[in-house]
Amino acid sequence: MPTMQRTIVVVGSINIDLVVSAERMPAAGETVSGSGFQTHFGGKGANQAVAVARLSYPVEMIGKLGSDVFGERLRAYLAGAGVGMEGVATVEGSSGTAVIVVDPLGENRIVVVPGANAQVTPDYLDLHRHLIRDAGMVLTQLEIPVETIERLAEICAEERVPLMLDPAPPKRIPASVFEGIRWLTPNKTEADFYVAQSGLKIQENMPDETASCLLRQGAAGVILKMGSHGAYLATRDGIREEVKAFPVTAVDTTAAGDAFNGAFAVGLMLGKPPAASARFAAAAAALSVTRQGAQDSMTSRDEVDKLLGSGI
Repeated sequence: MPTMQRTIVVVGSINIDLVVSAERMPAAGETVSGSGFQTHFGGKGANQAVAVARLSYPVEMIGKLGSDVFGERLRAYLAGAGVGMEGVATVEGSSGTAVIVVDPLGENRIVVVPGANAQVTPDYLDLHRHLIRDAGMVLTQLEIPVETIERLAEICAEERVPLMLDPAPPKRIPASVFEGIRWLTPNKTEADFYVAQSGLKIQENMPDETASCLLRQGAAGVILKMGSHGAYLATRDGIREEVKAFPVTAVDTTAAGDAFNGAFAVGLMLGKPPAASARFAAAAAALSVTRQGAQDSMTSRDEVDKLLGSGI
């Protein structure tokens, strides 16, 4: 299969988000009336897989769903979005679930239950190794067990498939994982976590120093996602590039980072150089924040191309 057409594989979480709006947060033991309730399809892994599919690039998901009614809905949505589901199994118990309470000021409290995501084990990756072997790139995050991420890095190295890690939520990972990462894509909070883990102190707004610190930990390339300030691209072979954000009116920033990751991978697989891929990704992320929701906000390639050609 030609490199340009090799599938992107996403290994990660699939969640249902249960969002409750209330006029204030309840105190311990207190019941308050809610003003609204919504369900959204989420999970960083699923978000990134949908981002790739909406850009009309072939993508396979490796993950797990629960045997509950949410699992059925999540499976149908992903398949309908064009995500390949060969690597997604259903197991007894609950699907990954996030319960989110939001007050009128936008403050929230979140409880995440990993559910089936916790059962994405190293052995499960071995069972689906053929999907990884045939991939042009693998994307993953930290909403599945760390030992699974460690095994994934080993398989990608053995099969010579580049690995992109979105280190969210930030947690300690073995040095061997860093050394197997082709692209590390943290936001500011996540980058600060790994810089602090290295024992260094870096002043605010110093993306080059931050990226250099992360490169020294083993990653071959780093993209710092800086929201409305754009992104910063750095590689061990000397690339240093600032990528400007596109000026848009943000409605909902949920999953903008996932839109960026999916689009960056697509750009690379389409043969774009890293800097052009990062600009492609910045355009996809910008469009996503103009819409409500996570997976519902993911954009098409035509929309991205139009924004890129607008001269902004």
